[in-house]
Amino acid sequence: KDFSFFSLFFPFFRPFHVEPTNIVSVNDDTQRVTDEASAMNKRIHYYSRLTYPADRALIAPDHVLPAPDEIYVYSPLGTAFKVDSCTDGYGKNSSLVTIFMIWNTMMGTSILSIPWGMKQAGFTSGIILILLMGILTLYCCYRVVKSRQMIPLTDTSNWEFPDVCKYYFGSFGQWSSLLFSMVSLVGAMVVYWVLMSNFLFNTGKFIYNFVHDINVTDIVPGTNGSNKVICPSAASGHPPENRSVMFSSGNRTGFELFEEWWNKSQTVPFYLIAVLLPLLNLKSPSFFAKFNVLGTVSVVYLVFLVTVKAAHLGIHLEFNWFTENEFFVPEFRILFPQLTGVLTLAFFIHNCVITLLQNNRNQENNVRDLSIAYFLVGLTYMYVGVIIFASFPSPPLSKECIEQNFLDNFPSDDIMSFVARIFLLFQMMTVYPLLGYLARVQLLRQFFGNAYPSLFHVLILNLAIVGAGVTMARFYPNIGGIIRYSGATCGLAFVFVYPSLIYMISLHRAGQLTWPALIIHIFIILLGLANLIAQFLL
Repeated sequence: KDFSFFSLFFPFFRPFHVEPTNIVSVNDDTQRVTDEASAMNKRIHYYSRLTYPADRALIAPDHVLPAPDEIYVYSPLGTAFKVDSCTDGYGKNSSLVTIFMIWNTMMGTSILSIPWGMKQAGFTSGIILILLMGILTLYCCYRVVKSRQMIPLTDTSNWEFPDVCKYYFGSFGQWSSLLFSMVSLVGAMVVYWVLMSNFLFNTGKFIYNFVHDINVTDIVPGTNGSNKVICPSAASGHPPENRSVMFSSGNRTGFELFEEWWNKSQTVPFYLIAVLLPLLNLKSPSFFAKFNVLGTVSVVYLVFLVTVKAAHLGIHLEFNWFTENEFFVPEFRILFPQLTGVLTLAFFIHNCVITLLQNNRNQENNVRDLSIAYFLVGLTYMYVGVIIFASFPSPPLSKECIEQNFLDNFPSDDIMSFVARIFLLFQMMTVYPLLGYLARVQLLRQFFGNAYPSLFHVLILNLAIVGAGVTMARFYPNIGGIIRYSGATCGLAFVFVYPSLIYMISLHRAGQLTWPALIIHIFIILLGLANLIAQFLL
């Protein structure tokens, strides 16, 4: 009867009731022992439902990688962070640690495409959109956190947002949340494969040229001097591979052979298969979670790189509000949805935020800590986007030359960019098996009741995922496009639709739904739908 109002508009709404779960309490005389046992019991109860019992080394729900005595919280395009190592001995974290964990989880490879997104939207509108999308996704994230508290059950403390969706929408919520979660995971793995191919190609090119003392001038427009910036997209309408026009030393035949076998799109994506496919087939890749701290190091280094480059290049801005000229883009452009698609994934943490906040020592500070974390994430994106866009040397190059991966605007022989690529390559190669494990756990357990039914099943799944990555790296190596498509798709469900619908249903059940609340949240849903549709039109 609680669904009578919404059933008029959404006939698939049906109540789904879940029996409350009992939490074991140990040693009533010692509150500390009770708290620790209760917290650990909740974690084990939840995590054990999402992996097969024989594998105790890594028990993983969506975006979470725990071991029996440690928990890793994970974002598809971000990094893993060890939770229990920062607790206060009671299984809880301070507000400072909670804020850093959320920042660390959200920061990922989207940061490489923020400058390109600002170029697509226009400088001024890009700044405005980062602010607006940060506020909107923060509000929807707050609704996600509150959604579990609105459920009238004895205990839902071990629930994540997909469990909430299952409670409200039944099997539709369960399977749709699985579908959109797989979109985010597979999308992340495709982006990783494209980026790893890129970084491996440039790293190999740098090493080969250095070892053989080869000085190469690429057929690419660029600036002169020690801080060279290039425009790969201006070379015959597509990025150059290894093409060169000048050799100071070395064997021409040997170099041409290297060009043939070390190609960014035709050979390097296939070389990665030999390394990563065996790792994907491991039953428990928990070893690789130990290296994910490199994700934080990579982000910090990228901020440092951006700052140093800007200090040497200077600021190059000219404000043209609606007209475009040879070197600058308008402040407002019709292509702005491409940035909103990237930002949807850049601010995406909605299906694992409950796990992050439930370990906060002071639960009354959750809203404040989440807001501060979002502010820091937005500030990081804003800093990198604004600095790269503003310092891009125009003239002689046009702002249109800003690449979807801004590291591509620096030549392969640039030392600072070489170090950044090495960091990111190693970090992604350690995260990729964890992403594959999460995809395996979520998909195979749903269909076979076991995350590792056989090597054959796992191999077929991994071949499909790897095949998607190789295909995109070969024919569509555009990380900005992949990020915005996957971000707008999974964001439609987890960011815009489900949080708003659940909030409206909860208010309706309590008899507190008002027309302003109804209109506002329907408008949020329409924004998410428009964001997705616009990705395919622009």
